[in-house]
Amino acid sequence: MPFSTSPVVDEKDWLLRLEVEDNVAVLTLDKPDKLNAWSWEATRQLGVRANQIRFDERVRVVVLRGEGRAFCAGIDLGMPEDRVTGRSPAEKARNYYEGIRWAHDQFRSFAELPQPVVAAVHGYCLGFGFELVLMADIRLAATDVVFALPEAQVGVGIDGGGDIRLAHEVGAGWAKLLAMTGRRIDAELAERLGLVQQVTSPDELLLAAMAVAREIAANAPLAVQSIKRTIDHFTYRGLPESLRFEAMSAAIEFVSDDMPAGYAAKANKRPVTFEGK
Repeated sequence: MPFSTSPVVDEKDWLLRLEVEDNVAVLTLDKPDKLNAWSWEATRQLGVRANQIRFDERVRVVVLRGEGRAFCAGIDLGMPEDRVTGRSPAEKARNYYEGIRWAHDQFRSFAELPQPVVAAVHGYCLGFGFELVLMADIRLAATDVVFALPEAQVGVGIDGGGDIRLAHEVGAGWAKLLAMTGRRIDAELAERLGLVQQVTSPDELLLAAMAVAREIAANAPLAVQSIKRTIDHFTYRGLPESLRFEAMSAAIEFVSDDMPAGYAAKANKRPVTFEGK
């Protein structure tokens, strides 16, 4: 695979900044020059950070945020189209399947942290950015937020579990509408659908998220973690099986002709005609 799976990250290479103070860890997506665009490397680092947080007795709550003018604009379209290769289409599909399954392992480490995660979301929250936010336990949004799952517009399905989590949060109909169209929604609609629990001004977003985090951190940590485990166990029954199916389904799409055409068109800001092959 063309990416590292090492649990070690050089200090100068961190894309996710971690700071801990007063029992609250702030995990910041820290590549603002690219609107915190996501990559295989960011996925690896998310798993490393999750393992650091899990065993840190100082941390009772995590606040997830993005540096700069966007939370996360989605997958980095500047990555090479052949970032996963194979000697045949079948082997390439297999390698994508295993790569997606590996990514799911990193996401699960984050989503299943014993400590609750409060997401503070502003600006663009697109594609995987939206999927990452859906892994959080509580979500606050600024009035300038833009949510969308635009994967179908570039020729691929959703592979990080965001469509599954979205269906749980808002129902299958809304999940299909948003994922199949790539339609963008604002903070007002997101709150009405129950995607976010609180909307604030951009200037007050981090303060509001920290206030929620500190309110939780003041409670008995073992009780809080028990509540998270119990609710998640009930809520996400069947999720592991669904994610395995999603990995297989998405791996097929990644070896289609539509995907490179869609990526190239999006990167060059031009229209594309998909042929379904």
